[in-house]
Amino acid sequence: MSEFGAIVAPEGVRFTLWAPGARSIDLIRRDPTGAVAIARLARASRQSAWQILVRGAAAGDRYAYVKDGGEPRPDPASRFQPDGVHGWSQVVDPAAFAWTDAGWAGLDPGGTIIYELHVGTFTPPGTFRSAIGKLPYLRDLGITAVELMPLADFPGRRNWGYDGVALFAPSRAYGTPDDLRAFVDAAHAHGLGVIVDVVYNHLGPEGAYLPFFNPQFLTSKHATPWGDAVNLDDEGSAVVRRLLVDNALHWIREYHADGLRLDATHALIDASPTHFIAELAGAVHAAARTPDGSTRRPLVFAEDHRNLAAMVEDPSRGGWDLDGVWADDFHHVVRKMLAGDDHAYYVDYRGDALELASTLSRGWLYTGEMSAHQRKPRGTDPRNVQMRRAVICVQNHDQIGNRAMGDRLHHTADPSAWRAAVVILLTAPMTPLLFMGQEWSASTPFQFFADFEPELGARLIEGRRREFEAFPEFSSSDRAAAIPNPQAVETFEASRLKWDEVREPSHVAALNLHRALLRLRADRLSLRGSAALSCDAAALDADTVMFRRDARAAPATMVVARLRGRGRAEVPALSAGGWDLLLDTEDVEFGGDSFRPRIDAAAGTIDFHRPGALVFGEAPA
Repeated sequence: MSEFGAIVAPEGVRFTLWAPGARSIDLIRRDPTGAVAIARLARASRQSAWQILVRGAAAGDRYAYVKDGGEPRPDPASRFQPDGVHGWSQVVDPAAFAWTDAGWAGLDPGGTIIYELHVGTFTPPGTFRSAIGKLPYLRDLGITAVELMPLADFPGRRNWGYDGVALFAPSRAYGTPDDLRAFVDAAHAHGLGVIVDVVYNHLGPEGAYLPFFNPQFLTSKHATPWGDAVNLDDEGSAVVRRLLVDNALHWIREYHADGLRLDATHALIDASPTHFIAELAGAVHAAARTPDGSTRRPLVFAEDHRNLAAMVEDPSRGGWDLDGVWADDFHHVVRKMLAGDDHAYYVDYRGDALELASTLSRGWLYTGEMSAHQRKPRGTDPRNVQMRRAVICVQNHDQIGNRAMGDRLHHTADPSAWRAAVVILLTAPMTPLLFMGQEWSASTPFQFFADFEPELGARLIEGRRREFEAFPEFSSSDRAAAIPNPQAVETFEASRLKWDEVREPSHVAALNLHRALLRLRADRLSLRGSAALSCDAAALDADTVMFRRDARAAPATMVVARLRGRGRAEVPALSAGGWDLLLDTEDVEFGGDSFRPRIDAAAGTIDFHRPGALVFGEAPA
């Protein structure tokens, strides 16, 4: 049972609030008839906790807390904020929902294909309920896990989600808590897992009442890009850690989520003997254990650019036992090769097939080498890390939305090179992630948007323009004005997917390619996410990479992909025979034409007339 918030019990509702330093805490409660009652909370056995059991209170009641005779404020552990993050909270009974997913076994780490989506822009209505209608499409596409960008309620009517302040309350912009439960229940019925993106490294700049009630939630002991750090190792940190772990568990227990993606874990600064992330992962993994061990454990992923092997290594080796980490090197190398980006962290990459092969061989590229961008060594050796624990992509919300115009890689890249990159992504030994609309080469950008109060919004607009002033194309005030206004509703609407494109010929080819590749990955054991510690990959020249996927007692798969220009690739393995061509990106159904590569198996050569990729399957014995 949760330790925080308003918890429905047989005899009423138990209200618990952590407010160290408060002299008094009053509960103001309004039932559905409009009747209002006030009650004073008592200090619990722990001196920082205030608690009261209200007999007769029930789900649907609205309530707020008054600290030291001040103004009513929402519960920082509220399960729902129907009137927004500044309004009164609502009591929710998670046990009232009728789940139908008793037969759902959870996610298979080796078969996980992640599809990242933003609920508000995924469908025209932008709600949990409307997203349910797209689940059969995602299932048929070949997706196995839907990753929902952060759901914790935020100020205003729209937000990426990374400015959440009500950590336990799914945003009312997307629907009710039961609407989210219905989405997860329906996903499980379609054989899809659900991963929830959670943000524990900071709170949004408006409507954050956690520090109001508990000033020890933040600490000046550490600094982050958002200011004072969330307190994980200073005075009062024990309660903060318990609250965040409780929040993680509530997504698993109250919403049946199959996993969590922890945002920007490099900013979770903790000098404690047991790092908070390891503590959280252990608690989440234990949450689904059953006496017979039949339930797969929820998965815990981290977004972290540091390439720290310890995060995903076994606890017996001193690891934190996360199920995966976002491995950005793959994206950065591919983008450098296809688009030539040379700013910010891209200065660390040459963007050639040798870097790509090294990344495919190990899971990430930097293993302790000096980073010119960070001006210090970056990364550790992943030799003991299963390949599938690296999560890779060719686009995600950050890599699109943090660009000034929110443009996607396929808006810039040569189409034939883009197809080759997609092949590598979906046949690599790591765990692949797709960003919503990628599969049909969506025309829509994904721009940065928010809806703060006017003064804060004005600072956001100015900050967004300053962020790109070093770029020549936005160096003047006139050019900077072309950067989409994050506060404007038009910026939000421009980012909404256009589902009519799925049926248009210019987009069908991209969809065909993604479907074919995901079908291959599902059908061939050698293309699953790999539990091996390395992959057989090599650069054939500066622009062409080859890698081989093997599985015990199953036919192998070989991929040859050229990402730039034309040229001949020497592939000696072909001359040995025994390989069947399974997929060619230059097939007409994928958008190709007469520029198909010429394969001379006897000579062991492939002549590429332009970028492209070939997938070969070992002929069965």
